[in-house]
Amino acid sequence: MSAGQLADSLRSLRDALQQSRLPLELPGSTPTAKLRHDMVAQLDDYLLPRLDRLDAPLLAVIGGSTGAGKSTLVNSMIGRLVSRTGVIRPTTRSPVLVHHPADAQWFGPDRILPGLARSLEAANDTRTLQLVAERTLPQGLAILDAPDIDSVVAENRALAAQLLAAADLWLFVTSAARYADAVPWEYLKSAADRSVALAVVLQRVPPAAMTEVPPHLGQMMAEQGLGDSPLFAVPETVTDDEGLLPDQAVAPIRDWLAALAADSQVRASVVLKTLDGAIAAVCRNAPQVAKALDEQAAAIEQLRADAEGSYREAVRTVGVQTADGTLLRGEVLARWHDFVGTGEFFRAVEQKIGWLRDRLVASLRGEPKQINEVKLAVESGMEILIREEGEAAAERAEVAWANQPAGRQLLAAGKTDLSRASDGFPAQVALAIRNWQADVLELVSSEGASKKSRARFLALGANGVGIALMMVVFSTTGGLTGAEVGVAGGTAVLAQRVLEAVFGEDAVRRLALRAKTDLDARIEALMAGELARYEAALDDAGARPEAAAAIREAVGGVNQMRGDDHRLTAPAREEIEGFTGIATQVPDRPALTDVVEAELVARPGSSEAAVEPGEEPR
Repeated sequence: MSAGQLADSLRSLRDALQQSRLPLELPGSTPTAKLRHDMVAQLDDYLLPRLDRLDAPLLAVIGGSTGAGKSTLVNSMIGRLVSRTGVIRPTTRSPVLVHHPADAQWFGPDRILPGLARSLEAANDTRTLQLVAERTLPQGLAILDAPDIDSVVAENRALAAQLLAAADLWLFVTSAARYADAVPWEYLKSAADRSVALAVVLQRVPPAAMTEVPPHLGQMMAEQGLGDSPLFAVPETVTDDEGLLPDQAVAPIRDWLAALAADSQVRASVVLKTLDGAIAAVCRNAPQVAKALDEQAAAIEQLRADAEGSYREAVRTVGVQTADGTLLRGEVLARWHDFVGTGEFFRAVEQKIGWLRDRLVASLRGEPKQINEVKLAVESGMEILIREEGEAAAERAEVAWANQPAGRQLLAAGKTDLSRASDGFPAQVALAIRNWQADVLELVSSEGASKKSRARFLALGANGVGIALMMVVFSTTGGLTGAEVGVAGGTAVLAQRVLEAVFGEDAVRRLALRAKTDLDARIEALMAGELARYEAALDDAGARPEAAAAIREAVGGVNQMRGDDHRLTAPAREEIEGFTGIATQVPDRPALTDVVEAELVARPGSSEAAVEPGEEPR
């Protein structure tokens, strides 16, 4: 398998990660979003550029805590000032990359760290990489001085992490006073997890502590899986007028780096080891992003189900109450009574049905004003019912969302008040009711146009027949009880009998079913329009459920390439299943501790040991 094929599979994984989003603030989503960002950055800054040119110089990044003496170490190894030291903390400046002049082409803007601009001058800009050509540096080696990993400036911390992630080799600098600090060990543990080629430089060790502190640090490194990484201990000493350490203090470190750069096979093994560890770490961590995406999708679907359930209940309630006689009460019933005349009408329902039918027919042919009053009463009753259920559905959905972290986030971010029906809902309800009534009149008119029904239909009139059909629709399920049966129920039964006399029993059932089905469809459309506001809020969140599958598929592709490449560690079953373990150690590395002997020189006129500029005496 070629490096190009591996790069293609990693590029697919990079694109899948880049296109994923974790918009909902669920438990654990913030660190996972940072993990996703860091993986994409490392793929862009290091893995893909490095795979493109495996023969590029070895990049050693000098990182460490505030005041550990990183820049002083870099300057001292080079033999001149190439990186400014910061006496006042915090300092914001461009990171400095020192390289041999013949290696300049390897560090252009399209190479390693392509997101950083290039400059040949120092700048106070964390997005610019200062390039310094130095002939005394061995060809095939580059040294990058990174900002403090624990800087109080967030930009510096972020840049330090980015640069360390782009390193072939970490040269981690700490001091005898701070080697046990928590922040440096977070980075060192990360290095162990990713099998990064690493060496540690312990600066400013008091002479009396040379037999205690370096071994203790070496023991801590071994306990964290870094026992094979070199440890250089530099005693506390003075700097010269240019702020450089004595040459003998840094010579072992410089010689070790030069030896790595001089041997192409050793250099390649360091690069491949770090690449292998970084690729394995990405493949282990990417499924965490996929899992978080699954959780986001589940939260979205739960919110969707809550909103849909609320409006589905509204549709059901309106559907029931427009068929169980609920509307044949109050104003609708009163206007209907005014229309058909009630008096002796209901007292003789059983004995004088023929006479009553004649009376109803006469009433149905009554004045248009009476018909319009019934229609208006029906409109008003239906409008109140539908609007109340629309408001209740919005309130239920909003309460359900407010009880969930993701829902609260969307409610707070939205520009629309989802706790109540939309401003246009009342007008939409009124229009839907009027259109339904018009369709009912059209329905009975079409049925009455047949030769069989025409004469009776014309005798009753389209408006009267339409109103009668509405009365039948509103009592389809016969949900009336008690005294209502004798009043509203009797009215509906009589209206049905009149319609049966005009159209026939089967036709009335068919007309009532069509009218009720049409009404239900209109109610469903109204509620769907209100539900769309919640759907829009979910869509605006930007979650992409399919992104999780894309990440898992891309990880599978990379793992297949790893298994086919003898230069890389084949993925273990635990890695494929997302298990995170301790990375293997770097083999065949120098001895654990390499203590550098340097003369302890007192400051002129002082009995105390000298320290670097800007540092407090230890």
